[in-house]
Amino acid sequence: MSTVAAGPVVEVPPPKRRRIVKIVLWLVGLALFCLLLQLLGVDVRGWLSQLWDQIKAIPTGYLLAALALQTGQTFFCGLSYYGILKAAYPDDVTLLPVVAAYSVGVAMNGFLPANIGTFVTLVMFVAIIPSCTFPGAIAAYLVQKIFFTVAGTFVYLFMFLSVPGAFSISFGNEKAHPGLTLIIIGGAIVLIVMLARIFWRQLKKLWVQAKEGGVILSQPKRYMARVFLPAFLGWTCGRLVTAILLAAFALPVTFESVIWVAGSGSLANVVSVTPGAVGVTQATNALALKTCCNVPNQQAVDFSTAQQLITTAWNQIVAIVLVVVAFGWTGGKQLVSQSYVDAKGKAAEMKAERKSKRAEGESEE
Repeated sequence: MSTVAAGPVVEVPPPKRRRIVKIVLWLVGLALFCLLLQLLGVDVRGWLSQLWDQIKAIPTGYLLAALALQTGQTFFCGLSYYGILKAAYPDDVTLLPVVAAYSVGVAMNGFLPANIGTFVTLVMFVAIIPSCTFPGAIAAYLVQKIFFTVAGTFVYLFMFLSVPGAFSISFGNEKAHPGLTLIIIGGAIVLIVMLARIFWRQLKKLWVQAKEGGVILSQPKRYMARVFLPAFLGWTCGRLVTAILLAAFALPVTFESVIWVAGSGSLANVVSVTPGAVGVTQATNALALKTCCNVPNQQAVDFSTAQQLITTAWNQIVAIVLVVVAFGWTGGKQLVSQSYVDAKGKAAEMKAERKSKRAEGESEE
């Protein structure tokens, strides 16, 4: 995989007039869509008015606490990246630029599809850390995700186990057909082994560069203190934001309700094709709160929409402030613009490689 290096902007941004026209067209299209819904009998205006009234009705203390914790989530998760990158490239890494780069990805993932913001963060790491390569940045991403994989597994297991009769529903057929179950398990193991052999050949090509990004894993105490702990604190801040906003909307605030909102939001991000998982998040959150706490659908949707609007808007503000402080307005704008261009190219390149390998595998068969 080719590396991405920092350098001058190679793509000329569209003229200002053209960008303004695009924004206007998007706004007009959104307005026409809302008008169409209104004509079809959907009270969009009334719903937006009601939602805005509810957001304004959130007590100031709740709102400030939620924003402070949302900032904490960004900072601590960025701090976990700093721990990984500092161990890998000790002479080239400083805290603020790393946290700023992470905040840009978080902000972009709020309104861009396919998690392109994550790619932007990785490209920014390569741009601001002279000795960092793209495979090294990917390795850092994988190391940082270890905690979130563990946390996500816990959340999904908790959701599964908290459903009454989950074991009898899910494992009833397996108990009735033990032979078939063993065949399925055996087939799954064979498939995993085959996939592991295929991916291992590709992994060896990247290992020389990628092992630098994950060097902190060879230092368990340092990993726990500088990566796992900050990631846990960031994850906890996110759950507390949910708890505060649930309380602000007078919805049940329990460990179960917070975890179900987190799990359903995570599932929405996995299956959604809309930017920021808009719409899907509201649907899954509403279903989750209905399942765990019997919350009426409209109340759940209002809470979910408000939470997404508030956190997304605040993430944009935090990212802008951090980028300006870390890189200056002109330098930050250039860095983010170039990183976005490179991230799109890298994402397209990786997608093309996957298609090519898939086509090769099919032709061999």
